[in-house]
Amino acid sequence: MIGVDITGIAEKLGAAADTATAIPQLAAETGLDVDTAYAVQAALLQRRLNAGERLVGLKMGLTSRAKMAQVGVDEVIWGRLTNAMRVPDGGVVDPAAYIHPRVEPEVAFLLDRLPEPGEPVGDFATAVRAVAPAIELIDSRYADFRFSLPDVVADNTSAAAFVIGPWSPVPAGLDNLGVLLEVDGRVAQVGSTAAILGDPRRALDEGIRLAGRHGVRLESGWVFLAGAATAAVPLRPGAHVRAVVEKLGTASLRASS
Repeated sequence: MIGVDITGIAEKLGAAADTATAIPQLAAETGLDVDTAYAVQAALLQRRLNAGERLVGLKMGLTSRAKMAQVGVDEVIWGRLTNAMRVPDGGVVDPAAYIHPRVEPEVAFLLDRLPEPGEPVGDFATAVRAVAPAIELIDSRYADFRFSLPDVVADNTSAAAFVIGPWSPVPAGLDNLGVLLEVDGRVAQVGSTAAILGDPRRALDEGIRLAGRHGVRLESGWVFLAGAATAAVPLRPGAHVRAVVEKLGTASLRASS
């Protein structure tokens, strides 16, 4: 889009994340559209790469109706993951390093090869090396966690951190596994992998298609977060968070006090 300062917008978003300081929405002021927002996202990634981070995968956003309703956006989106975003399973994060962090349970894939766009789900097992329960920590850089579609795309789909539980072979029935999000031992959200586009494997197909529009090709060994199975919940200081996915196990993190 002519006249949009892609680098400048990326710098504003990056500085907001670095300082844990919310900023106003940018799309209305700058005239940002979705395609240009993905260019901002790429510039935001480059800012991280320049700081020594590595691209390790992709993530999907707004793949469930619960998530769409929660943030008021109605289109599936994708973002980038870097090594600096990864938190060890059972690791500790500092809520003060974020603006208004939220956590959500997800399903993660470890890619063995790149599936072809539209490849039948039945062939999926040969493309994915393993699957795991996961937690994504999201943190919109916008005030009040409110944004338009171009805003959230530019903000790398609110990506902030992620936890991957133990990897295992892809089980039967992946399209409808029970999912729990527990906070301090109490169930905070209940869902199913069916909430992720009806089948988490469809999220991978969408990710390949959507990222491909912008010249991004998934690579063997990358992590792919398929999207949240429930709405996100705020991460409070001192909280212990655990995602439980039927047949896959658990992933957890703890927030420092």
